Amino acid sequence: MTHFTFTPLRPLIIAELGTGHGGSLQKAKELVDAALESGADCIKFQLVYADEILHPNTGVVPLPGGNIRLYDTFKRLEVPLEFYGELKTYIEKRGKLFLCTPFGLRSARELASLNPRLMKIASPELNHLPLLKEVASYKLPTILSSGVSLLADIELALSCFSPDTPVSLLHCVTAYPAPETDYNLRLLENLQRIFGIPVGVSDHSMDPVLVPSLATLFGASVIEKHFCLSRSDAGLDDPIALPPEAFSQMVRAVRSVQRSLEANLPLTDDFKTTASLMTTEAFVRVQTALITELEQQWGKETITAIIGDGIKRLAPSEKANYDRTNRSLHAVRPIMKGEPIKAEDVAILRTEKVLRPGLHPRWLEQVIGRTARQDIPAGEGIRFEDI
Repeated sequence: MTHFTFTPLRPLIIAELGTGHGGSLQKAKELVDAALESGADCIKFQLVYADEILHPNTGVVPLPGGNIRLYDTFKRLEVPLEFYGELKTYIEKRGKLFLCTPFGLRSARELASLNPRLMKIASPELNHLPLLKEVASYKLPTILSSGVSLLADIELALSCFSPDTPVSLLHCVTAYPAPETDYNLRLLENLQRIFGIPVGVSDHSMDPVLVPSLATLFGASVIEKHFCLSRSDAGLDDPIALPPEAFSQMVRAVRSVQRSLEANLPLTDDFKTTASLMTTEAFVRVQTALITELEQQWGKETITAIIGDGIKRLAPSEKANYDRTNRSLHAVRPIMKGEPIKAEDVAILRTEKVLRPGLHPRWLEQVIGRTARQDIPAGEGIRFEDI
């Protein structure tokens, strides 16, 4: 198995299929075929077990396709591991990369048993410390999405990985869809400088060209976009995904920017060399010229807004999701006042809209063994005042 590297300015293009297959292997293969024909380098799925993600009492969650009982939907989307094993073989026989996102320890260990070349952590799991430590123990190249996060969240997540594990950090806006003008893509350069690792973008915006093209100019090593056969299909993310023609348009735009960079700069596959090149006047001249071309096509005001100021903050469209989309400590069952809290009573789950958020997962060990000071209903977040 060859060593996989993340290369700035030469992005790996990921087609995020998620659970858009609906549990059908035939539909999954149709999606794979269409995504590869559209120019994807890598095909990504999601290995979901509902109990690793949400509590049954989570209730209705607003998604691009409408308000749904997401726990029940995830239960219906659970498939045997062999489902993804067959897809991995199918993709790799085509010479492309298979990628799948775990959401807890069970799914992570099952994915690891398939011997993947790399792993991916979704934005809501950026603070799921036990999951991060488990994935880090595999020493596989890992992609971390960082939507609905602050710099401190990213720093804590990266501390789980050893310096010799290749990691690419994806800037993301956790909104569906995300406005292009929320993306603040100058942040890519700053994240690369702050953390000293390759960066990229997980793009939930609707336009196929704007964010991916500009992200490439600001050093993206990875570009991820949701993919569907049709936006009218039944997949959870299909209403904001790119159909084949639009995905192909994105790939052409990204590769056009990449070719322009390669024609004018001595790019290499070495991260440190390329990162150093990105600080030179020669790079800035080429970058500025290409940005000017995009301004002529899309308008200076639009391009300036998408580029942003490079300061890491919660985007306006995702602020309300902080503490709710990402993970916290929740009661698995009703815990009565005076009861000791056992390990099996607590899970690290997404809160979503109905339940109350709990403590950050870093407090898990301190919560276990404590006595409940008041009744904690099943599914609710566990807070300091509860113990």
